[in-house]
Amino acid sequence: MIVTLISQCEKKALARTRRVLDAFADRIGDNTWQTVITEDGLLALKKLLRQTATKNTSVSCHWIRGRRRSELLWVVGNRSKFNHEGVVPVNETQKDVLMDVITMKAKQDEVYANTHLQPLAEHLFAVGYVASQLFHRTIGNEEFKSLEHATFLAGCLHDLGKIDIAFQEWVRNPKNKDYIADDGQHIDTKKGKNHHFEDNPTHNELSLLLFHFFDSLRDSKISGRNKQYIRHAIFWHHARPYRKEDKFENVENIYNIYKSVLSEEDFQNFFKKSIQLLHQVNAIFKRYANSEINLIESLEWSSDNESLHDDLLYKDKSYPQFKYYDLAKSKFSDIQNSVQSSAEANLIRACVISADRIVSKQSAIDLCEFIQEQRLDELLDNQELSSNLVSHIENALTKFPDSERSQRQAEVAKQLADLKYVAVLAGAAGCGKTKIALEWAKLGNAQKIIWVCPRVQVCQGIFEELSQSYLPDANIELFTGEFKFTNAWDKITAEDDYFSGDVVVTTIDQILGAITTHSNVNSLIPFIDAHVVFDEYHEYINMDIFNLLFAELVANKNMRKNYDKRVLLVSATPHYRYLKEVLTIDIDHDVIEMPSFNQSQYQIQFTDYEENDIASNPFYRAYRDKTFVISNTAKTAQLGFLTQKDHENSILFHSKFKRSDKKSLFSEVYESFKQQGSQQYDVLRSGPIVQASLNISCDFMLSEMSSAENILQRLGRLDRFGQNTEVNTLNIAITESIKNGKQTGASAMFLAKLNSLQSAKAWYSFLTERLDNKVFQLPELYQVYKDFYNSSYTDKEIQQDLESAIKSSITLLSAKVTEPVKVYKIKTDVKKMKISKNSLRGDNRFIQLAKINLNDPKQPVFLNEYAYQPPLDDRGEFDNLTESTPLIRELGLMQFIAQKHGNIDPTHPVKGIPEKKMTTRQKVLESYARDAEYPLYLSYIEDDLNKVGGTSIRHNAAIYYAVCDQQAIGSISIEDILKFNNSNERGQ
Repeated sequence: MIVTLISQCEKKALARTRRVLDAFADRIGDNTWQTVITEDGLLALKKLLRQTATKNTSVSCHWIRGRRRSELLWVVGNRSKFNHEGVVPVNETQKDVLMDVITMKAKQDEVYANTHLQPLAEHLFAVGYVASQLFHRTIGNEEFKSLEHATFLAGCLHDLGKIDIAFQEWVRNPKNKDYIADDGQHIDTKKGKNHHFEDNPTHNELSLLLFHFFDSLRDSKISGRNKQYIRHAIFWHHARPYRKEDKFENVENIYNIYKSVLSEEDFQNFFKKSIQLLHQVNAIFKRYANSEINLIESLEWSSDNESLHDDLLYKDKSYPQFKYYDLAKSKFSDIQNSVQSSAEANLIRACVISADRIVSKQSAIDLCEFIQEQRLDELLDNQELSSNLVSHIENALTKFPDSERSQRQAEVAKQLADLKYVAVLAGAAGCGKTKIALEWAKLGNAQKIIWVCPRVQVCQGIFEELSQSYLPDANIELFTGEFKFTNAWDKITAEDDYFSGDVVVTTIDQILGAITTHSNVNSLIPFIDAHVVFDEYHEYINMDIFNLLFAELVANKNMRKNYDKRVLLVSATPHYRYLKEVLTIDIDHDVIEMPSFNQSQYQIQFTDYEENDIASNPFYRAYRDKTFVISNTAKTAQLGFLTQKDHENSILFHSKFKRSDKKSLFSEVYESFKQQGSQQYDVLRSGPIVQASLNISCDFMLSEMSSAENILQRLGRLDRFGQNTEVNTLNIAITESIKNGKQTGASAMFLAKLNSLQSAKAWYSFLTERLDNKVFQLPELYQVYKDFYNSSYTDKEIQQDLESAIKSSITLLSAKVTEPVKVYKIKTDVKKMKISKNSLRGDNRFIQLAKINLNDPKQPVFLNEYAYQPPLDDRGEFDNLTESTPLIRELGLMQFIAQKHGNIDPTHPVKGIPEKKMTTRQKVLESYARDAEYPLYLSYIEDDLNKVGGTSIRHNAAIYYAVCDQQAIGSISIEDILKFNNSNERGQ
C-alpha cells in the first residue's frame, strides 16, 4: 500500500517525528512523506510515533487509494491540526465574514440559555411545553395527567441555574458562539474564572439548589411523589461530571461552596432573579395557552422570606437517587412500587432532555416566532412514524397455508391484540411464536417493531428468520454492539440510518441505554411509541440488574392507554412467579398460550456423573446422528470438542470467540441444522447460547442440568419440526451436589451464581416424579412446567432464587453502577470501541491473546501470532475479545501484565511508571483496557516474551486463543488444558 504522511508538529516534536518518519518514508516536502509500506510496517510506524508523542505532536496518515482518491487512516497527537478528513487549514481569520455576521447581539439586561442567545425565559417555557406534549403524545393516558403537569414544571425549572453569573459570562462570550452542544448547553470546559466544574457547581446542580431553597418549607399543590420526579429530572437532565475530588455530595455542599464563590450581594440576587425569571416564564405561559393557571401559584414560591436561608437544609438535602430501590424494602410489593417510580422518573427525565435538545437546536429568532405564533407543536411533527410494515406483514402471512395451525395462530394473535394490559405469549418451541408476534403487530397497525433479545446470538437467529423468510421486502435492521446490518450480512447500516428499520432487531443492552445513560435517553420515547417484542425475556429474570431494568421498560409501556400498550412478551417458558410478583401481570388472563402441533414423542432420562471422572463424563464421549451436546459453560464444550474432534463430525459454538469467528460459526451452525439444512455436521457442541430462538433441530440431545426454563428451551431444539417417528430422548446429566442443592462442584456453583440452584434442585425432583423415563408429548411437558410454578412443594425454592436475584440487583443498583457519569475529554470525530465504566454485563475489559494450536491437545503448539490485528485506520472495528476483570485478577494475570507490558510495548501509557508502583500500573492497565486500542494481553507471542526474559516466563494460567485444523476453539486457559490432560492420563 502507498501512504502519505503529513506532519503538523511544533517545537521539539518536529525534530523527533522527522527522525521517525525519515526512517520509514521518503520526504517529498517540508512536512510531507510518502512510501510503499506493508500493514505490519504501518502499525509499527504508528506505535513509534505514539511512543514519542507529546502535546505538540500531530501527524496524519493517508492511504492513497487511486489517482484521485485518498483515505485518512489515523492521526497521532493533536487532532485539531486537521479536520475530520485529515485536511490541513492553510488560512484562517478571527474576523466576521459578511455572510456570517450575527445580527442578534447580547442585551445587557437579558438572561440567556445558550450561545444561540435564546432568552432563558423563552427556553424554559418552550422546553416545559414541548416536554409535556411529548409526554402526552407518548402516553395518551389521562390516568397520568398529574405526571404530565410535573413534566411541564420540570422543563420550566431544569435550567433555572443558568442565571449563574459565570454561565452568563460564558454564554455571552463571542468566542463560544460556535460551541456545538448535543443536549442543550452545559459548560464542559476547565478554563475561565468560576467555570471549572471541579470546584464550582454546574447549572443543573444550581437548579436543584433553587428547587430545594424555595420548596423547603412550602406546602405546594404538587404531590410529594411528583416533587421527587421534578428534582430527579432537574438534577439528572445532565450526567454527573466526573470529578477527581467530588466536593458536591449534597445540596448543602452546593449551597456553601457557591456562597463562598460569590459576593453576598450576588448571592442574594441569584435567588431573587430566579423568582423574577419564573414570573417571566409564567407570563409567556399565560399568553401562549390563554390560561388563568398560575405557574408560580402551583409552586407557591416567593423570595419575601429571608429566613429561608436559615431553613434551607431541611430533612432531605441529598441528591435525588437515580434509581428508586432500597435493600431494606425488598418485599415484592416494595419492588413493584420501586419499579413503577423508577419508570415514571425515567419517562419524565427523557421528555425533558428530548425537549431540551429539540428546543436548543432552534435559533433565537425561530424560537421566538414559534412561541409568538403558538406553533411549538410543530417541533414534534417529525416525530410521527409512517411505514409500509403492515402491508409487508400481510404479504408474509399469505404465504402460509390455511391450516388448523395457522387458524389457531391467528386466534392467539387476536386474543393478544385485544388485551387491555401487557400481553404475554406462551407457547412450546416451534409453535410459530415469531409468526404470531408479527400478526399481533399487524392487528395493532404497527409502523415500527423493535424486537428485543437477551443476547447477540438470539438477535442473529431472529434477523436471519425475518429477513430471509418472513419479511424479505421490508427493512430488517440488526443493531447490536458487534453487528450493524440491514437486510443481509454484507449490507452494513450507515450510521445516519441506525434504528431506522421497519423492524429493528437488537439486544436489551441497546434499549437499556435509554434509562441508564444520558446520551441515549431520548430513545426511550420512540421505544414507548413503537410496537415492542421482548423475545425470550425469561433470560433477564436471574440476571443481576437486568431483571429490574427490564421491569422498568415494561412499566413504561404499561403507562400507555389501555388496549394500546404495544408490548408483547414472548417465551416458551414464562416465569409465572416473576410475571405476577414483579411485573404485576394477571397470569390467568393476560398470558395467552399457543398449543403445540408437534405430535412427536419425547422422553427425559437423567444420568448421574462425577465431574472429575473424565472417563465416565458424558460430555467427553463421542456422538453422531445429529446430536446437540449443550453444557452450561463454554469450557466444558471446548474440552469435549477437543477430546472427540478426531472421532466425530462436530462443530463447536459458544460465546468465547472473537467477533469474526462468532459470525462465521453462527452461519455454519444455522445452515447445517436448520430445517432442510445442509447437514454438514453430525454433532453440535455448545454452551447455552443455542438454547433460545435459534430455529435449528437435532435428533438426540445431552444437556447439563440447569433451571426449568433452560431445560425446556434446550428441549425445544430436539426434533423441533416434529419429523421423527421414534421417541426423542433428552438426556440430562446431573451431579449429586445439584440434587442436594449444595454449592459444591463446578456445575452446582455455576447455577448458584445464576440464582437458580435451588429452583433447579426443585425442578429435578418435580420432573423425576412426573416424567422420568415416561413417554410424553410437548403439551404434557408444558403443563408440568406450569404446575411446577403452582405447586406448594416447589414454592419455597422458586421464591428463594427469585428473591436472591432481586436482592443482588438492588445491591448493585445501590452501588450506583447505572448512574450516568460524564468524563470530559477533548472531542474527536474518531469513534472508538469502549466498555462503559458502568457496564451492566459485568466488569469486563478488552483483551488480546496469543494463538495456540491444539490439533493435539496433549502437545500444544504456541504460535507466534496474536488472535487478531488492530484495524489500519482509526475508524475500523476491532475483531475484539473481552474477559472478566475479576477473573484476570484471580488468575494472577493482572500482576504479570503490570510487570512485563511496559517493556513489551513502550507505546502503552503504563510505560514509565516505576516498578515500585505496581498498584498504579495495574490501575492504568485496567483503565485503558476499556478502550479496544489498549487491550490486556492475557498471553504473549514468543517475539514479545523474548523482550522480557524468554518463553520460560510464560504465566502458568495464561489464556490463549486456541485453534485447530477443523475450526477455532476460542479463548481457554493453558492451565485448564493441562489439568484436563492430566485427568485424562489418570482416567486411562
